[in-house]
Amino acid sequence: MQQRSLHDRTGTLVSRLALGAMPFGTTVDEKTSFAILDRFVDAGGTTIDTANCYSFWVPGGTGGESESLLGRWLKDRGSRDRLTIASKVGSGPGPDGQAEGLKPAVIQEQLEGTLRRLGTDHVDIYYAHREDRSTPDEETLAAFHRTVADGKTRVLGASNHTAWRLAETRALAEQRGWTPYTAVQQRYSYLQPRPKTTLPEGGHVHASDELLDYVSSRGLTLFAYTSLLWGAYSRPDQPLPEHYAHPGTERRLQALAKVSDELGVTPIQAVLAWLTGGEAAVVPVIGVSSVTQLDECLAAADLELPGELRKVLDEAV
Repeated sequence: MQQRSLHDRTGTLVSRLALGAMPFGTTVDEKTSFAILDRFVDAGGTTIDTANCYSFWVPGGTGGESESLLGRWLKDRGSRDRLTIASKVGSGPGPDGQAEGLKPAVIQEQLEGTLRRLGTDHVDIYYAHREDRSTPDEETLAAFHRTVADGKTRVLGASNHTAWRLAETRALAEQRGWTPYTAVQQRYSYLQPRPKTTLPEGGHVHASDELLDYVSSRGLTLFAYTSLLWGAYSRPDQPLPEHYAHPGTERRLQALAKVSDELGVTPIQAVLAWLTGGEAAVVPVIGVSSVTQLDECLAAADLELPGELRKVLDEAV
C-alpha cells in the first residue's frame, strides 16, 4: 500500500487507507479484531485510528476498549515502530454527563490513560476530538503543545471542527510558537447529506467545501471517517439514513453505478478511489467488522480513477 507524508513539517508517514478501530473490543470481538489488524498490516497498511472514548455508548462499554485491545495486539505482535497510531481526546463522557472537553487537565489525564492502554510511550497523531468553546483556545493549544514538547505525541490534529475554527486555532498556535493542528478528521464520503442537515450522530461534523479548500491550500491531510456510510453503498440490508434522501443522492448513485461497472469494481472500491484521488489530500478511515470487508477495501488501495470517470462522479450533483 502506498505511503505518503502527512505534512511537509512533520515527516510522519501515513498509508493511503487508515483502519478505524472504533468497534474493536466491543461490537467486534478480539479474535476478529486481531485478524483484521493482521491483514491490514500484511497488506502494507500502517495507520490505525482510535480514541479514548471508543466505545462507551455500546451496552457494557465504558470507553477505552478499543485502545486496550490495540495495546494487547501491539504487545503480542511487536509491530509498534512500523505503525502510525492516532487517538483522540474531548468526546469522552465527563462528570456532568456532557463531553469531557479540552481543558488542560483533561488532555493530560486522558493522554496518560491512552498511553497506558496502548502500552506505548507516544501516539503519532493526537486529535482534539471536537470543539470545546467553553475552554479558552490558548489553554487548549498550550496543553496540546506540551504533549509534543514532552515527546508523548508527534502530530496534533483537529476533528469535527468547522473550517473557520480550524483556521483560527492554527493561526493562534503559529503566533505563539506552538505546534499547530496539521491533521484534520471529519465525516466525508461521496454521497452528501441534505444541505443544512444537522447530523443525528452526536458530535459528527461533515466536511464542507470551505474545509476541503483550506486543507488543500495549506497542504494538510483530511482523514475521512464514515467514508463507507456503514456499507450502504453495496449492502441492501443497510439503507441510507433519511438525511441522505434528496435528488442529488440518486444522481450520484447512478454515476457511481456507471463508473463501477465501467471499471469492473464494487461501488465501495470506486468511492475509495474517488476519495483518495482528489485535489485535497484525503485518507479514508475504513471501518470494517470482518476480514472479508477489509479485503474489498484493500483491493482499492492502489486504484486510480481515469480523469473522465472522475469527472462523471464529480459532476453528478
